[in-house]
Amino acid sequence: MSEAARSRGQSGAALLEYLERRLDNAVYRAGLAISRQSARQLVSHGHFLLNSRRVDIPSQRLNPGDVVELRARSKSTDYFKRLDEISPSPPAVPGWLSVDRKKVAITVKALPTREDAEPDIKDQLIVEYYSR
Repeated sequence: MSEAARSRGQSGAALLEYLERRLDNAVYRAGLAISRQSARQLVSHGHFLLNSRRVDIPSQRLNPGDVVELRARSKSTDYFKRLDEISPSPPAVPGWLSVDRKKVAITVKALPTREDAEPDIKDQLIVEYYSR
């Protein structure tokens, strides 16, 4: 979403875009974790590289062109050896992500839109909550 659109009052869509772009959310949405909490833990423990640099900040914001991949050292862990058993592929990977499960890698193709977020989210309630 452009800065001009944000200034026109579409704060709900802007907030959802911001939340979708988090690293831990991308790991979850790509099907590399069974929940957002487990995705947050995987990122916090430093299992991933962002553009070839180790990252352990779950709230790191992703941009188009970013590549998230599993560290070589983490490939030998039991979790990632059994990834297909633990976390089967999600039914639908969002269009703004490209996932290679063999390499355990995610490529950010574009910025997410409101339609890429989960459909049952009521963005107005989120905005009201955070505006307190």
